[in-house]
Amino acid sequence: MKDPRFSKVLIANRGEIACRIIRTAKAMGYKTVAVYSEADISALHRSMADETVPIGPAPAAQSYLDQEAIIEAAKKTGAQAIHPGYGFLSENAEFAKKVRDAGIVFIGPSHAAISIMGDKARSKRAMIKAGVACIPGYQGTDQTDAQLQKAANEIGFPVMIKAAAGGGGRGMRLVERAEDVNDAITLARNEAKNAFGASDLILERALLKARHVEIQILGDSHGNIVHLGERDCSVQRRHQKVIEEAPCPAMTPTLRDAMGAAAIQAAQSVAYEGAGTVEFLLDTDDNFYFLEMNTRLQVEHPVTECVTGLDLVALQLQVAQGETLPFKQSDIDLTGHAIEARLYAEDPANDFLPATGIVKKWREPNGTAVRTDHGLTTQTTISPHYDAMVAKIIAHGATRDEARLRLIDALKNTNLTGVKTNRSFLLAALNNETFASGDLDTSFISSHMTDWEEASFSKHLACASAVLFTLAHREKFRVEAAPMPASLLNWTSATPISVPFLLSDGATRHRLSLTPEGPHQWRASFEDNDHHTISAQSVSGNNSVLQISGMRHELEHDIIFGANMHTMHIKSEDGDFEIQNLYSQIKNQLEQTGAGSVLAPMHGVLVSLDVEAGQTVQRGDTLGILEAMKMQHSLVAQIDGTVAKTSFQAGEQVPAGACIVEITSGE
Repeated sequence: MKDPRFSKVLIANRGEIACRIIRTAKAMGYKTVAVYSEADISALHRSMADETVPIGPAPAAQSYLDQEAIIEAAKKTGAQAIHPGYGFLSENAEFAKKVRDAGIVFIGPSHAAISIMGDKARSKRAMIKAGVACIPGYQGTDQTDAQLQKAANEIGFPVMIKAAAGGGGRGMRLVERAEDVNDAITLARNEAKNAFGASDLILERALLKARHVEIQILGDSHGNIVHLGERDCSVQRRHQKVIEEAPCPAMTPTLRDAMGAAAIQAAQSVAYEGAGTVEFLLDTDDNFYFLEMNTRLQVEHPVTECVTGLDLVALQLQVAQGETLPFKQSDIDLTGHAIEARLYAEDPANDFLPATGIVKKWREPNGTAVRTDHGLTTQTTISPHYDAMVAKIIAHGATRDEARLRLIDALKNTNLTGVKTNRSFLLAALNNETFASGDLDTSFISSHMTDWEEASFSKHLACASAVLFTLAHREKFRVEAAPMPASLLNWTSATPISVPFLLSDGATRHRLSLTPEGPHQWRASFEDNDHHTISAQSVSGNNSVLQISGMRHELEHDIIFGANMHTMHIKSEDGDFEIQNLYSQIKNQLEQTGAGSVLAPMHGVLVSLDVEAGQTVQRGDTLGILEAMKMQHSLVAQIDGTVAKTSFQAGEQVPAGACIVEITSGE
């Protein structure tokens, strides 16, 4: 185009979305600028961009939420446009205005549209005025705890408390009893303030048997607005989306037209430009209610791209250049079905709390019509400062079931070690009969996945681990010695030496001894006198095939050298495991503590500590709040007693497993 508004784009984000935006921008010929915090010095998005600018310390409030630092980075590098991605400042009207006031193009809607639609309270008031159906609730300006408590009682329970700004499940609490409202308000306010810089809340009557269906819209600066069909995002946990798909399994052409028209009406009311999403709850009678509008690119936009064949980031850039949309509503066709699974760094065995660590291995899946959006490399640090989502796996097929089966196969072939993930949970959800049927609502996980348990650390895996630890040690020393024939492996001129192991995956322990019985064969004896014979059929690099008591096991494994090689990551058909040989460690802190010790369930920041030494507490009392990856976790006393010691202060970083408060029993 003649005289483009910009030729260089700064991406005010990180992780997979920064990488995704950079990829399209560079393909279109734009120069790109990445910003990064101290936690992201080695991040993938830095290496992909043409230029990089540091913007501050690891905490988001001091880096990715620092408006002045980002605008200054754009000026410094000559970037004429800023793409905010999602999260962080993407729905901050003040930031959008500052960017434009600085003479820089903001790739998104006007600050006026963000101000109205980016605030759940204002947007609901605007939609009620425009005649769009909304869920009964409270979106008033009186934000006192007393008023919110009163409004909750008037609306009736269950009630949903939500942050007025932002999204992604932050600052959201489902409250079923009046006595829980005050605590929920406090937690929701804190999360909202930390995630979005604003603590205002709204309340809504909770519809527990409804689908979460959203309409993707796109508008240009010439008054044209179209919708690109819908996405079903009903599979949620803690109000965070886990699996999304397009189209919605329950959609009909008539219903799509009605919801699309309502979404366009909502966008037209604020003269919307760029990509946005209008979210609805859809009940079993095909009644739909406005929830909110996200004035940005959604995390789940790839499923829409798969079924429409469009690149939403490319369209955002074209609209920001002042171009007219290259198609009309009648040109939009939906082809096939696409499903996206969000890979989170979290510990399924520990109530899905956020997990941190260093990625030891990352292998994205290959396959027909499979796409992976991520910002990962080997040695990527999964930080407690940011969102727990680390990758998105998307599969497209001619039918919903074809897409589902392709996604299952893709997840089976995804390997991320070094940090715990929800991969096994995603596989269980996709294989669930109710999910396969498409009969979903927002209670799917709480209703149909309650009996799900991550595969336990079995005796067979303990046998395999002991052998792999042994082989790793042997290989380490073999390369330092003269070569020997295979027939001499495991041979000894004396009685075979048994090696003891105490293996743990953090939840389950197995004590066993391993005794060689031949060149590639061992006997594992457990403390309960159970015995298993193991033979190594194939060991090549990080892949092994072991026969354990007649059963064949194919395994991928990584052993961390150093500290006596005490940690191993195993990916098997049963799930992902991080296994420690505790005999190789000096101590295990969790073993040293009792019920009176309140431990950090995850690495994070101690937001508040509400007790001090000498204070009397009762079981169930909230002692403080720990925050990681924008989620807040209450620290609760497990016994009645007296606080003997506190080891951290509010504002400090706390490592996972650290004892924060020690309580002595009152008995």
